[in-house]
Amino acid sequence: MGRLLLMDGLPDQLVWEILNRIKKTTDRNSVSLSCKRLNNLDNEQRQSLRVGCGLDPANEALTSLCNRFPNLTKVEITYAGWMSKLGKQLDDQGLSILSSRCPSLTDLTLSYCTFITDVGLCYLSSCSRLSALRLNFNPRLTGCGILSLVVGCKNLSILHLIRCLNVSSVEWLEYLGKLEALEDLTIKNCRAIGEGDLIKLGPSWRKIKRLQFEVDPNYRYMKVYDRLAVDRWQKQWVPCENLQELSLVNCIISPGRGLACVLEKCKNLDKIHLDMCVGVRDSDIIGLAQKSRNLRSLSLRVPSDFSLPLFMNNPLGLTDESLKALAQNCSMLESIKISYSDGEFPSFSSFTLDGILALIQSCPVKELSFDQVYSFNDVGMQALCLAGYLETLELVRCQEISDEGLQLVTQFSRLRILRLSKCLGVTNDGLKSLLSSYKLEQLAVEDCPQITERGMVGAARSISFRQDLSWMN
Repeated sequence: MGRLLLMDGLPDQLVWEILNRIKKTTDRNSVSLSCKRLNNLDNEQRQSLRVGCGLDPANEALTSLCNRFPNLTKVEITYAGWMSKLGKQLDDQGLSILSSRCPSLTDLTLSYCTFITDVGLCYLSSCSRLSALRLNFNPRLTGCGILSLVVGCKNLSILHLIRCLNVSSVEWLEYLGKLEALEDLTIKNCRAIGEGDLIKLGPSWRKIKRLQFEVDPNYRYMKVYDRLAVDRWQKQWVPCENLQELSLVNCIISPGRGLACVLEKCKNLDKIHLDMCVGVRDSDIIGLAQKSRNLRSLSLRVPSDFSLPLFMNNPLGLTDESLKALAQNCSMLESIKISYSDGEFPSFSSFTLDGILALIQSCPVKELSFDQVYSFNDVGMQALCLAGYLETLELVRCQEISDEGLQLVTQFSRLRILRLSKCLGVTNDGLKSLLSSYKLEQLAVEDCPQITERGMVGAARSISFRQDLSWMN
């Protein structure tokens, strides 16, 4: 009782500061139940809310929550794992309640909300302060609903569309481009939106800082570019100088078209991720390296299938020329990940050890990850002894690494984290030099058939081990 009386004597601002330091929702709920004043102040201060399958009956429960927390700015509603026996999901009426009772709403996430339609998005269009919207698997939504929302929410700077299967590009993308407010755009596995449609962003390209575009590989199609669309890309109508982070997955990169034009115009890129992008050539990476000299993070996953007819007359794949251009121009590169898709044969590896070493020796690499990079061997491990900034090393299916190369880890001056996965050539003997040294903070070994958990004991302050050899069958 004495503690509660002491709390009653504190000014509201100080109590708010105390509540702000409690991060877990369960802890906040417990504290708010200790006295009426704390409950009232917590209700006023609570700005974020995450609800899901337990919201039952959905609309009534949401009304109650909105009344209890009148100053909500961030709401996440997720129905991951929902089944019909858990009660009816939130529907369009629920979004009407949200828009009318949360006047301060700026950030909204709707995941697996399968009952929501374009009507619900029309209700949300009245949320004039909404600046961030994330939609994940809302199959009933279409481009018409997205258009009605962006017309009403003119301050939208973050938009994520993930597995919205019936949303096509149509007018909403072009309207959003004219607003010039968008800074963060994610479109993943939206079957009706193709790479070439991004040209419709128009003037908004100059504001975008983060772009993630992923094509569903099961529905990837060779979209026919009309002459006008090609001209628009080539006439530099893509002012993407402010783009800092670019992630492209399963995309088609055609010379002089679409995303190839983006790669050659980025000047302030900090992070790039190209995953299974068919058609990427040395000239694309070289142009990128010459423009984005402040690049800090590079992730390349190279597809093994270069048999698409469209590219038969063009230079295929990537070579050491790309890596050497990055080494020469990107002196701030500190995170590198290179991998090949399943099915890649050693003879098809684009990069040789010379190219990889040029990159490692010229850049202050802190994080290095190789997956199925067959050209990286014990000689490469020897070269890493001179990589003075290396802190994290991950080797996945690198079958040319032996115990001799693994023993060199003790000579990596700053290495703290080592991950080994599906490496056939390393055994417990390769870890012996690490035993009792506690040089490493973390050592993780997964599915390496010749390493046992017992052989890892004492090789790092923290160890994790998993053995599932089904991948070898």
